Amino acid sequence: MITADYHTHTAYSEDSETSPEAMVKRAVALGLKTLCITDHMDYLFPEKYAPETFVFDPRAYFKQLLSLREAYRGRLEIRIGVELGLRSEPDVRTACIGHCKKLAASYPFDFIIGSTHVLEHTDPYYPEYWESHSAAEGMQTYFESILESTENYNMFQVCGHLDYLVRYLPQETKNGEKVPRDYCFADYKELIGKILKKLIESGRGIEVNTAAYKYGLPFAHPRTEILKLYKQLGGEILTIGSDAHATEHMAHGFARAEEMLCSLGFRYYTVYRERTPAFLPLG
Repeated sequence: MITADYHTHTAYSEDSETSPEAMVKRAVALGLKTLCITDHMDYLFPEKYAPETFVFDPRAYFKQLLSLREAYRGRLEIRIGVELGLRSEPDVRTACIGHCKKLAASYPFDFIIGSTHVLEHTDPYYPEYWESHSAAEGMQTYFESILESTENYNMFQVCGHLDYLVRYLPQETKNGEKVPRDYCFADYKELIGKILKKLIESGRGIEVNTAAYKYGLPFAHPRTEILKLYKQLGGEILTIGSDAHATEHMAHGFARAEEMLCSLGFRYYTVYRERTPAFLPLG
């Protein structure tokens, strides 16, 4: 049984209104043993989306989470994490790397996720990105951006929600009905393989992000073909995260994800404390 949720958001994230204590109380109610709160820190988020900034005050963050850690000691292990938004565009990459390095060096995070949320100065969550990009072009740019960030950012422990862009692909219709969003793994296998090899070589891993189930996808992020390839290449580090922004989504799909991972031959998942991995049994 998976008892640790390693990707959750609170009101410190721009896209959540849930208090940290509400998330903690829900984790206790669910019987989780460990909760890692990983709020968004997306430095240099495109100004066109103002007032959205996706940054928070890390001093206030640590003060509140450390207080909760003490208050719930013996009932729940609270780990303090962050989800860094990695940028690969040449005009912002160096500055973003600098901000991320400084944050990671200045605060004792237990766990850092590295995620790609912006492509070519645009958040592909919004339809405007797809007005000038086909689904194939978007996926290619996305995986290329992740590979570049994996090579240039060295402060994160796992790559977040690899292949999550599929959630926002333009939805086609066939015979008057909407076709489920998807992409062909084979088209990007070589590129994805390079990402996975780089992560493995540098002692980092990937997360299994179960929010995909919430979006109606038949697989978690990343899809099973990527997880199979990761295992074939020798990958072992797998954190499990719901990517919950509200209490009702915490630990969503964990039983389904565990069954899937066991069927692929994985026997352990990973938790972090002081950025050091530990392995817990699946099944």
